[in-house]
Amino acid sequence: MSVDLSVFLTYVGAVLLIFIFGRLLLAPLKMIFRLVLSSLAGGLFIFLFNLAGENFGLMIPLNEFSAVITGLLGLPGAALLLLFAIQ
Repeated sequence: MSVDLSVFLTYVGAVLLIFIFGRLLLAPLKMIFRLVLSSLAGGLFIFLFNLAGENFGLMIPLNEFSAVITGLLGLPGAALLLLFAIQ
């Protein structure tokens, strides 16, 4: 039961290709996951801001765009959206 050298090298090459393609595809998935998490955090921030701001008449519209802006830019993004909402 000896394994032919060409068969062994083929298996090793296939495993290496799978590893390389897996690493190449993992980076964009991490970026997308980070964007989704920050957008959810931005949406939660806007929701909590709207709960506190309704007493003062301040409100930021909660939609996908505003959640992504707040998630990516943080508090400066929320302030920017608040300035746009006031005008």
